[in-house]
Amino acid sequence: MARKRKKPTILEKMRVEDYATEGRSLGRWQGKVVFVERTVPGDVVDVFLYKNKKDWAEGYPLVYHELSDKRVTPFCSHFGDCGGCQWQMVSYDEQLKFKQQQVKDAVQRIAKIPLPEFSPIVGAVNDRLYRNKLEYTFGVYKYIPEKEFQKTKEASPSPSEGGVLESSISKTVSNIEDSPKVPPSEGFREVIGAVGFHAKGLFDKIVDVQQCHLQSEPTNEVREATRQYAAANDLSFYDVRRHTGFLRNVQLRICDTGEVMVNVIVGEDDFKKTEGLLKYLQQTIPAITTLVYTVNTKWNDSLHDLNPVTYSGKGYVIEKLEDFQFKIGPKSFFQTNTKQAEQLYKITRDFAELSGNEIVYDLYCGTGSIGIFVSKGAKKIIGVEMIEAAIVDAKENATLNGLTGAEFFAGDVIDICNDDFFAAHGRPDVIITDPPRAGMHPKLVQKILDIAAPTVVYVSCNPATQARDLNMLAEKYEVTKMQPVDMFPHTHHIENVAQLKLKNN
Repeated sequence: MARKRKKPTILEKMRVEDYATEGRSLGRWQGKVVFVERTVPGDVVDVFLYKNKKDWAEGYPLVYHELSDKRVTPFCSHFGDCGGCQWQMVSYDEQLKFKQQQVKDAVQRIAKIPLPEFSPIVGAVNDRLYRNKLEYTFGVYKYIPEKEFQKTKEASPSPSEGGVLESSISKTVSNIEDSPKVPPSEGFREVIGAVGFHAKGLFDKIVDVQQCHLQSEPTNEVREATRQYAAANDLSFYDVRRHTGFLRNVQLRICDTGEVMVNVIVGEDDFKKTEGLLKYLQQTIPAITTLVYTVNTKWNDSLHDLNPVTYSGKGYVIEKLEDFQFKIGPKSFFQTNTKQAEQLYKITRDFAELSGNEIVYDLYCGTGSIGIFVSKGAKKIIGVEMIEAAIVDAKENATLNGLTGAEFFAGDVIDICNDDFFAAHGRPDVIITDPPRAGMHPKLVQKILDIAAPTVVYVSCNPATQARDLNMLAEKYEVTKMQPVDMFPHTHHIENVAQLKLKNN
């Protein structure tokens, strides 16, 4: 006997009260906190609950009865469908206010230690066209926006009949073979599928982007030229379910120096096909300074174990932060917002309080960008990073900038930083740590406590995990400065820099 389907829970006319984490807002219903997507404090909405616990619930809006006066008109036609730029519906000033509060709430709630006054958040000078790196995905499963889907759908049942869910979930072209074939027209045939970004929360559905406001030109030119060439030359798009198809991704790195690198990632090792596309891009878009291709026949999109091939140009680009130059290859890590990276690193340098006599240890150093940026004020820079390829880049960047007092080591800090290492290179006066979103491993926190450098500067892309680590570091350190920095306008992401001083016990 089939189990009776549970009737969906819908909260009617709930007022959204405040912002919450991860780009959501919250309201309260009969003493329960309800986290709601796609809403702004002040909205009054009917909410469909897809998760309903004793003390909290999660849902999304079905009907907007009142719109908040905090709302503004989104500037992108793909807003709400694309997985990025979740906060375009509120002004940038309002976003900054919330991000400031988000950092303060997270650190106070989780760290549970004495904290200094928080400095005002450093907002971005440009809230559009700020990314230096972007990746477009080619896929056969095209996401159909809600408004387009509704044009061809019969009227939905009322909420009381339980039919609202179907009209609010993702709509897609789910199978390329089920789609109608369109005969060629004027030398082009219709390519079934999409070029753009993943739809929110969906690994296989691609929002067909017509214009992106995150990166300056030639980003849209490259995407559309690739689309047109594919249509004219019968190049297939990648099918992530069957793992077949030729075109997978196009990555662009557009630097403030004017250099532009394009990496075309293909799913078939067919140089004749690839070369035709590369020639077309080279001839059509002269702004490209280096053109690279990568063959990826794996089931995942990661490039760390693949070998990009240079088709034209140097095979890399040069970006600048202040007077420092950085070589960026197809697999290099570099902060994706150049102008805000400069602000972030200036704050880090200020918090380090260097006089020219300090030995600085740069942990999670990546390609060495922070250590190199603060190097003029230091006696010596020691960078440590797990990823060997990043250390190769860091050494090249040090050479590029003529630094003789910078050394970089591949491996785990816990293993590297022992008494013999300190005897050879000196103990740190300042530790700079910039871990991934997961924060620092407890063993590394203990290592920092054991080293007991007078100053630690903790750069974080996740205030929650940073707060957890600050709680553990409080055994020997006190937090003396806090500075939030917005690296990614119109998203819920936020960076925070904390200065810690060794306690006088």
